[in-house]
Amino acid sequence: MLTGKLGQSFPRMSGLDDVRARIAAAAESAGREASSVTLVAVSKTFGPEVITPVIAAGQRVFGENRVQEAKGKWPALKARHHDLKLHLVGPLQTNKVGDAVALFDVIETIDREKLARAVAKEMERQQRRPRLFIQVNTGEEPQKSGVSVADADGLVGLCRSDLGLAIEGLMCVPPIDDEPALHFALLRKIAERNGLNALSMGMSGDFETAIALGATHVRVGSAIFGSRARAPMA
Repeated sequence: MLTGKLGQSFPRMSGLDDVRARIAAAAESAGREASSVTLVAVSKTFGPEVITPVIAAGQRVFGENRVQEAKGKWPALKARHHDLKLHLVGPLQTNKVGDAVALFDVIETIDREKLARAVAKEMERQQRRPRLFIQVNTGEEPQKSGVSVADADGLVGLCRSDLGLAIEGLMCVPPIDDEPALHFALLRKIAERNGLNALSMGMSGDFETAIALGATHVRVGSAIFGSRARAPMA
């Protein structure tokens, strides 16, 4: 890898090319078109000088975990590249909802009624409507964000009927030591019974399994960008 400012490394385009090829092969094996899978390049902790070569290589969909970090780098990048789409793939605090609605094109981490109501209110105020996913805590991990499996249907219904939110799909992050296929299959089952077509599941180590089980979005960071920087941008 080439070294950039502050000791960060520029991703080799072979990493991005390899991920694209693996997505295409996994989709073909599943009897799907590669175009049915959106690659979300997760750029958390990396600065614009690392992201820009990936944009230049044709990647247009990116993911960030933290609203404050994203505010520091994405407005300028989006001003230069009007076709970029930015996904929030990390937990969202209610006091950051205004910034999230203003900046992100997709919010994947709606996980509770209070947050859903805040997002609905802010979308109405700003007259901006990012696409929305509900995050499900399929592993029932107490330290992890996401609505419980038992409450997922109720949150989907509340968002739709009470708040008028057009929920597009579901997202999950399986426990690190569990078989991811079990969680991906569970998420697909919840989506199917709620008539949701989008599934954000699968990361660098398991996105091919996710594609086999119906993922429409895969969130890949290290396989594209390499090792994470030590600390996120402020």
